[in-house]
Amino acid sequence: MQAVTLPSFGGPEVLTLAEVPDAVAGPGEVLVDVAATAVNRADLLQRQGFYSPPKGASPYPGLECSGVISGLGEGVAGWSLGDQVCALLSGGGYASKVAVPVGQLLPVPAGLTLVEAAALPEVACTVWSNVFQLAALEPGERLLVHGGTSGIGTFATQLAARHGAVVTVTVGSAAKAERAIGLGASRAVLYKDEDFVKDGPYDVILDNMGAKYLARNVEALATGGRLVIIGMQGGVAAELNIAMLLQKRASVSATSLRARPLEEKAAIVAAVGAAVWPTVAAGEVRPVIDRVLPLAQAAEGHRVLEESGHIGKVVLQVTPSS
Repeated sequence: MQAVTLPSFGGPEVLTLAEVPDAVAGPGEVLVDVAATAVNRADLLQRQGFYSPPKGASPYPGLECSGVISGLGEGVAGWSLGDQVCALLSGGGYASKVAVPVGQLLPVPAGLTLVEAAALPEVACTVWSNVFQLAALEPGERLLVHGGTSGIGTFATQLAARHGAVVTVTVGSAAKAERAIGLGASRAVLYKDEDFVKDGPYDVILDNMGAKYLARNVEALATGGRLVIIGMQGGVAAELNIAMLLQKRASVSATSLRARPLEEKAAIVAAVGAAVWPTVAAGEVRPVIDRVLPLAQAAEGHRVLEESGHIGKVVLQVTPSS
């Protein structure tokens, strides 16, 4: 099979398309012929040598995919050869085949192509587990989403607005602000020119920046507010104002999906299938795709994310006919 490998760590140019041994479905796994995958910030970190796959996971990048089941491991029930699926992965999406634990599979939502479905698993599971499960966003509450036109940002905005929350996002340009408003945001703050704190307070903040925004995020929280950190684009170490946190009776959490135990991932995937997939099938929430590139151009996909000029997801198409 073909896969994008990492012979060394470094810039996008180290990504190399090569022939590698075929993936094999073990007990409790299915083999998926990959139609498409998507580029995530975690892939960029892995390429740079900062985010290794969990023990036993595929060494190739790619935290989500869509495709067709071509093999069933021992003990697998409820799925059949030829089923169209998408999946949350611990790695291996940048390949023509991948073995997936059965608990991390989802059917392709009605009305979506395989290419469109590849843009969903990581953002849907991240948003649902953090904004709705961990932070317990309620209708009428105020949500601030940093990086409002990223893959996660575009999905969080749609899902939260549909839930009845009032959504504010931070974005880098007027064009991105217009797009965010079109997806359901009530306000788009241009972070280069405006201070998002002044538009607060917020009941929930979904943050991809980490250290750079920590102090202002805490300042912007409402009483009882919940800050959830899911990225570290702005650094890893910062000072936390405990007194302000105590005064507000607020909380700060930091999470990631990749290294969670299989049973935790399966529970999140099941919850997404039950709560989120019907909204996608109904057309109420949709994947936002900036561009589709062939797998051989994975390096270009990484450059696009690093330049932050995209809106939504960058998808890598593996099977030309999908």
